Amino acid sequence: MKRLALTLTALAALTLPVASAGAWGNSGHRMVGVAAMQALPNELPAFLRTTAAATEVGELSREPDRWKGGGRTHDRDRDTAHFIDLNEEGHAMTAAGPHISSLPELRSEYERALNEAGLDVDDAGYLPYALIDGYQQLVRDFGYWRVLNAIEARETDPGRRAWYREDRERREALLLRDIGVLSHYVGDGAQPLHLTIHYNGWGDYPNPEGFTTSRQFHGQVDSWPYGRIDMAELSAAMSAPSDCANPCAIRERVPAYILTGLAQVDALYRLEQSGSIAAADEASHQFMVTRLAAGASELRDLITAAWRDSASARIGWPAIRVAEVEDGTIADPWDSLFGAD
Repeated sequence: MKRLALTLTALAALTLPVASAGAWGNSGHRMVGVAAMQALPNELPAFLRTTAAATEVGELSREPDRWKGGGRTHDRDRDTAHFIDLNEEGHAMTAAGPHISSLPELRSEYERALNEAGLDVDDAGYLPYALIDGYQQLVRDFGYWRVLNAIEARETDPGRRAWYREDRERREALLLRDIGVLSHYVGDGAQPLHLTIHYNGWGDYPNPEGFTTSRQFHGQVDSWPYGRIDMAELSAAMSAPSDCANPCAIRERVPAYILTGLAQVDALYRLEQSGSIAAADEASHQFMVTRLAAGASELRDLITAAWRDSASARIGWPAIRVAEVEDGTIADPWDSLFGAD
């Protein structure tokens, strides 16, 4: 695709390994995941609030970049999730494209709106949908975990109790994986070049400040030495928790998060213009710390909100209410969890 090809071309020109392609490189994506996990509140399950869990999420935060190269069908569907190209006013690609604050609920409807405007999703990207999908998956994961955790403690049949324990452990592994994937896309949303039509040099647009038009700019930002950032420094730069209403208005929160990152595009180009990016000096260091901390803060808050929203979820088939298993109203959820067929 256009975005991936340009980024890889820029990296090749800089004689960097292709594996370093991505919003924040390997180090930056790890940091977002680890810092968020280390900052989770005590209300989250204990298995998530461990050093091992934070390390695991940090590694899994790299997965969507490591998926690349699987084949045209695989890559075409997934690679476009890493970005959304917005103009200065927040419209996808052009003024005719959908606005980030009023996106259709479904990705298929978004693609239709793009097509009607003469645009293509492979050029525009669909990062907001990857973020919403990842959040909603966490709500499901947490809902299953709550039910399994509650019923395991009450079950008296040894065989069923063993299965509940095994399924809870499977769900814990899935939670770490799904948090890691969401971490990647949240990290992408903190990188201004993943949110703008000016994603790799300013391009053929009005350019009153004379920003660079180099097609190596995105690769230059990707390859900035994020490994120099200290985790304690990053954690200290995180914002205070921002509660998401219960239930979380995720379709409002995601656009607000993306618009905050979009507002940093000009500042990033000014850092390039001053030579700060190339020198990796204190000014660019502080910018990168601030943006990574924004990603870690958002991920922490989304994980917390998903946990809270899961208390009112319905899971299994036939569907049962999580709260009714937790409070004992539903005493035997076996058929809904194991299956009655």
